[in-house]
Amino acid sequence: MRIIAKRTLVEYYTKNPKAKSALESWYETTSKAEWKNFADIQNTFATVSSVGNHRYVFNIKGNDYRLIVLIKFTISHVLIRFVGTHEEYDKIKDIQNL
Repeated sequence: MRIIAKRTLVEYYTKNPKAKSALESWYETTSKAEWKNFADIQNTFATVSSVGNHRYVFNIKGNDYRLIVLIKFTISHVLIRFVGTHEEYDKIKDIQNL
């Protein structure tokens, strides 16, 4: 998968170093993946959730952090939309349009 906006991850873990290894691991795994549908993602990341409108939520580092991405399977693109703590994630009002 082609991941767009790795910079977002780097900026986040530069400010929050405890998230670095988990986010780098997610990035490495995802960049090597060849997902065609949600079931493929679940085979890689069992705790991923589909929240509608092509948005998927990943639990990072034992659910300390949340990562929201938009995935276009037809063109193998993953667009990072949000990375933050579980508490910050809980404040999002409209995930489907993030």
